[in-house]
Amino acid sequence: MLGVLKEPLVVTAEINVNLVALTVMGLITRLWGLCYPRAVVFDEVYYGQFVSLYMKRIFFVDDSGPPFGHMLLALGGYLGGFDGNFLWNRIGAEYTMNVPVWSLRLLPALAGAFCVPLAYQILVELHFSHRAALGAALLVLLENSLITQSRFMLLESILIFFILLAVLSYLKFCNLQRHRPFSGSWWFWLLLTGVACACAVGVKYMGLFTYMLLLAIAGLHFWHMIGDQTLSNVSLLCHFLARGLALILIPVVMYLSFFYVHLALLYRSGPHDQIMTSAFQASLEGGLAQITQGQPLEVAYGSQITLRNVLGKPMQCWLHSHTNTYPIRYENGRGSSHQQQVTCYPFKDVNNWWIVKDPGMQQLVVSNPPRPVRHGHIVQLVHGITTRYLNTHDVAAPLSPHSQEVSCYIDYNISMPAQNLWRVEIVNRESDTDVWKTILSEVRFVHVNTSAVLKASGLIGASLPKWGYQQLEVVGEKLSKGYHQSMLWNVEEHRYGKSQEQKEREVELHSPTQIDISKNLSFMAKFTELQWKILTLKNEDTEHKYSSSALDWITMDTNIAYWLHPTSGAQIHLLGNVAIWASANAAALVYMCLSLWYLIRRRRRIYDIPEDSWQLWVSAAGVCGGGWAVNYLPFFLMEKTLFLYHYLPALTFQILLIPVVLQHLGDHLCRSVLLKSMFSALIVAWFSSVYFVYCTFSPVTYGQPALSATELKDLRWKDSWNILIRKQ
Repeated sequence: MLGVLKEPLVVTAEINVNLVALTVMGLITRLWGLCYPRAVVFDEVYYGQFVSLYMKRIFFVDDSGPPFGHMLLALGGYLGGFDGNFLWNRIGAEYTMNVPVWSLRLLPALAGAFCVPLAYQILVELHFSHRAALGAALLVLLENSLITQSRFMLLESILIFFILLAVLSYLKFCNLQRHRPFSGSWWFWLLLTGVACACAVGVKYMGLFTYMLLLAIAGLHFWHMIGDQTLSNVSLLCHFLARGLALILIPVVMYLSFFYVHLALLYRSGPHDQIMTSAFQASLEGGLAQITQGQPLEVAYGSQITLRNVLGKPMQCWLHSHTNTYPIRYENGRGSSHQQQVTCYPFKDVNNWWIVKDPGMQQLVVSNPPRPVRHGHIVQLVHGITTRYLNTHDVAAPLSPHSQEVSCYIDYNISMPAQNLWRVEIVNRESDTDVWKTILSEVRFVHVNTSAVLKASGLIGASLPKWGYQQLEVVGEKLSKGYHQSMLWNVEEHRYGKSQEQKEREVELHSPTQIDISKNLSFMAKFTELQWKILTLKNEDTEHKYSSSALDWITMDTNIAYWLHPTSGAQIHLLGNVAIWASANAAALVYMCLSLWYLIRRRRRIYDIPEDSWQLWVSAAGVCGGGWAVNYLPFFLMEKTLFLYHYLPALTFQILLIPVVLQHLGDHLCRSVLLKSMFSALIVAWFSSVYFVYCTFSPVTYGQPALSATELKDLRWKDSWNILIRKQ
């Protein structure tokens, strides 16, 4: 036992000095002066609001993407002790002392710094030289736009980090596949690929582009494996299952977990939950949950209810009526029934209350025991305050003449009988005997006489004129194909009516309501609803001063002013390193031309380069060229406001292509010693220009030192750049 102590215990480790140096330089360029400026910079005004809501546990919906990136920013605030108390209302607002600026900006800066060694390792794993890998890392290090974007509370640097991590992990996995399949390191890099892809998608949906690219590459690799006769069917099945587990199942589970944590953290009601369904709102602490707590679950004959339209956008609204009637004639000369108006009202009001009545009985109270209303039952809806019945008939609606007018019936002793019977159809029922439930049931009201469906048409059209108090139109929709959400209603507030006398009932309707609904809404139900809202809820896209088109990005014909000092000329811009952007475009062009040339020549059985060099060239096309294409070309199909920072993931892949092309030119086109020497000298001169441009634009990358008006004018290398110059 003691024999092992005869010799000293020695631990040896290999340290890649290149990686260490690149990481240190990345940290210096991204972390230096991180607290400056101590003011809100561009989209920090947007993301900061969500960080504050996380700190206060208040629910929100952000239509820009999944919650993982927001949670990472909030983690920085949490680690810094941020209490969420800051008014994020304008760019340039000075941060108060309770805002931990360094902590909030730390994670994006670290992500940006680690992109530098990741770029180095990707080129190494692609089997390019260490000089080429070092060049790629230094280009990422000196790219001004990547530095700017990573130094503030923004998500692009985090997105790029996870994208590069996913690519690197898959490349390491592929290289291990040839020699050590199913080893510990093989599993580690395969699983890390799936984790990184999930994180990239969880930060922004732009991460889907790279995820799809890696899935396509993995599918192509597996297709080649199928043709390998040395692999048994069992081995192929194991490979397939391993890839399915790591690249599909794990990302899906992780994506769901992001939402699970998001919903667990944000359990309090806030301004954003109004766009969610009543069931979702009732699951949040405060707000609707305070109103609905203790309500009866099952709607019965005699129930007093408010009916909220399920669509809920552009605003929520409730079925409503008041004593005013439709005008005898509208402005266009069409006539109306002159019955009592029925509308959809976007505010809570006593006139939103209705009583569910059994057509065969006169009582407006709940019997003992209550008789629940089920799917397919016929009911009458009595307006609580005016006691008039919800009615529709063959009279054109005020704003939708092809639909029927909906009113509360007034008997004028003319040949217009009441038509006030409605069939209850529970759309989300599990069986045809389901009971109509508070909040949970989504219901269509089908008119018995005409088969028209009660619809809040005002949510997808115009509001009523002044005679209707600009409230939203409600109609009987004759063509009721499908279940458009404007035709669906759910009971939000509910009580069992006890007062038969009208005056007592009015007092009852004015009093607040009191089965806990939240426990009936599962995580998957909440996730499905929230995911649908994120995908479908779109803010109106307005033209922004710094918005741009995808074509502007290639030549960097645009910039974004992120911050301007209130008194001096100090300012921060999202501007790229012109030398790097031009070189990246040139490298992409050279790569495409050479690839086309090689393909034509190989078709003629002429092989200009060795087969291993050709495979290396093709692998760069899949990773670098493919990464650029999938992260850039989709923006031509998007109808949204675009900004220069959307191009940064694609730019990162394009930068990786520069040393690939340079190494190829040096190895295969510069064959003599003289040419190689001249080519090396050109690379040194070119790299010096890259560093010169980096230094020239560093004042508007870091915001310091402040430049004079003349110096700022000298930085306007393109007329399309909007450099801010104060008038003297």
